[in-house]
Amino acid sequence: MADGSKISTHDAAHITPPEGAGAGEVVISVGIDIGTTTTQCVISRLTVKNTAPGTLVPRMEITDKEVVYRSDIHFTPITGANLVDTEAVFGLINGEFRKAGVQPTRIDTGAVIITGETAKKENARSISGELAGYAGDFVVATAGGKLESVIAGRGSGAADYSRRHFLTVANIDIGGGTANIGVFKSGKAIDSCCLNVGGRLLRVDGETGRVVQVTEPMTWVLEDLGFSLAEGTSVDPMTLEIICRRMATVVLNALKETPPSGLEAALMMTDPLRLDYKVDAVMISGGVADHAYTTSPCDTIGEIARYGDIGPMLGRQVRQVFTGDGVELIRPTETIRATVIGAGAQTVDVSGSTIVVSDERLPMKNVPVVIPFGREIPGTPGAIAEAIGQSLSNLYEAGALEPLAIGIQGNGYLSYARVQSLAKGILEGVEPLIRAGHPVVVVMEHDSGKVLGQSLRVLNPSAQVICVDQIEVNEGDYIDIGRSIAGGTVVPVVIKTLVFETRQA
Repeated sequence: MADGSKISTHDAAHITPPEGAGAGEVVISVGIDIGTTTTQCVISRLTVKNTAPGTLVPRMEITDKEVVYRSDIHFTPITGANLVDTEAVFGLINGEFRKAGVQPTRIDTGAVIITGETAKKENARSISGELAGYAGDFVVATAGGKLESVIAGRGSGAADYSRRHFLTVANIDIGGGTANIGVFKSGKAIDSCCLNVGGRLLRVDGETGRVVQVTEPMTWVLEDLGFSLAEGTSVDPMTLEIICRRMATVVLNALKETPPSGLEAALMMTDPLRLDYKVDAVMISGGVADHAYTTSPCDTIGEIARYGDIGPMLGRQVRQVFTGDGVELIRPTETIRATVIGAGAQTVDVSGSTIVVSDERLPMKNVPVVIPFGREIPGTPGAIAEAIGQSLSNLYEAGALEPLAIGIQGNGYLSYARVQSLAKGILEGVEPLIRAGHPVVVVMEHDSGKVLGQSLRVLNPSAQVICVDQIEVNEGDYIDIGRSIAGGTVVPVVIKTLVFETRQA
């Protein structure tokens, strides 16, 4: 894997160009992805400018991004106790920073994403916290299957492709342990699921052709096929081809059949896709993806198990199964680096002065934002609740809920009746979050935060409410909300956007 060009420690510091046309602040951002099979980091140079007209409140946005360093792709270090080896991860990252010529103290911002089977490790949350404090002000996400599906689809370019072409695009991110399917319509995530399908579910020694490890999900595949493999037994290319073809068929069926049954149901880690829509295009990303778009040799045990697993053959079978079913695979902008090709870049705002906050819950950090509906708010509380509930289920599995911010776009006038309808719908939609002990967090572009927040409190006096306004957010952002200042009239809000490539190759 190629190293990116080095950048000097001078480049890594804040650089503020002269005032005038093209002026902006340049910051250095790092993305770290710790996955089932691989760990990698990417360093980007971001240009942040004020895009608001001179007479309006400043709105800082990322206007340019340049990837200046792509690390080697390392196998994720796992201890004998099947935990992430924290010390080894730090060693890898420190080594890549040295290669890039960047001091950790010179990094301004970033994102740590822990994905796939690695996210299930007992120490995943602790390692993400340690990395978050390592350098800069990091977005941190220990991504379950649904969240990973959305993040990967944004990183691969599928979300942007669906927006630019007005299509419904399914991005399938296949790594070492999971296949995460995110479905995007006109740029917005509308559905997601996760399957126990990946290239490292069966590990094979490429020199001897002997099985090194059979994971539990792979035993289900073998039982379905009537095969028997155990550690130390020999395996031939034809057997591996049949195994991979079956897994590829499981992935294809996830886009065609609901509810799933048999092996498809056994390997489904989340709720299946709803499939109440037509998928117009499919992209494959993740570590297996490159083998789905190339015709490199994959006939001998040595070629199949070149990485000690069956990823290359799985990629080949995904291509053959999908094209055989008449599905054209569009190559994404990013494949193996889709999950975090960029990193967290942040814009800082101050909320409007008409807000409602429960100060005892502040500060809140790294709260993901969902936009459950567009600038037109649904007309009934039931429709509002349904949209919010769908956004919630797209990100989280039942029983694994985390704080979430509801973003409401649009600056038009909201009548008192509309505010009441909105409040009722929000409370109904976020009821699982309230039951789990999380606050109701609403971020509005409308200058109506106080009346909405008060309405939420009246309708549910026991709920903790944080409702801020005059803040523009987008789907996939993360926000930090600080403690109130200026006598409780405003709160500082940091908007963190995972920066993904939008250029389609």
